[in-house]
Amino acid sequence: MFLHGWTCDSHDWSWQLPFFESRYRVVAVDLRGHGRSEVTPPGTYKPTDYVADVEKLIATKYHGEKFVLIGHSMGGQIAARLAAKRPDLVSAVVSVDGALGFSEAVGEFFAKTAHELESGDPNVAVAALFELAYGASTDPAFRRWHARRVQGMPQHVVRESFAPLFFGPGQAGVGEGSARLCRSVTVPVYHLCRDAEQATRMRPWFSHRKSTVDVWDHTGHWVMQDRKDEVNVAVSKWIDQL
Repeated sequence: MFLHGWTCDSHDWSWQLPFFESRYRVVAVDLRGHGRSEVTPPGTYKPTDYVADVEKLIATKYHGEKFVLIGHSMGGQIAARLAAKRPDLVSAVVSVDGALGFSEAVGEFFAKTAHELESGDPNVAVAALFELAYGASTDPAFRRWHARRVQGMPQHVVRESFAPLFFGPGQAGVGEGSARLCRSVTVPVYHLCRDAEQATRMRPWFSHRKSTVDVWDHTGHWVMQDRKDEVNVAVSKWIDQL
């Protein structure tokens, strides 16, 4: 099951779907307020809300089945949260530069972004954040697509989905809160990140012997788009070895 990131949708996995569909049964979801899913009222965009949606989807529509959850950015944190809460529904987690394991220093920058999202134009704040998330090799068409997509989203969805990932009760994206979440995940985790210090910090957090944390360089935040073929091979190889 593919879980997209903040201000994204299931189309972000278009470079994975044909490859994975030829090997596995695949589900790609649009989270609430994103893509083709329902826009819910303000106040309903905490990580726990997203986790509850995915939990209900698996438990009802796919009753009795377990999923490998592959999450990008916000989707990586949602996947880890659900795996910690319901390991009976999740057999493994793949986190593609997931919202996990960031340092307190990065958290300070995210706090600035959260303030700008709340007090100003979300489109401007998102564009400024994304510019720092791209790699030198990122296709300019991806940059344009990501920016245009945000402009079509309800502003309360954009604003409310970001800060709870990193701040407030139960935050799991920064510092010790992230460490607690990752240590509570008992299923195998494959975390792909772009920062060597972050990888070193996170490796001891995962208890399952088949868990691994890898550093991916020469890429932007959308690793699965910038290095699609390599990501497809690496993730499928890891899944097959479970």
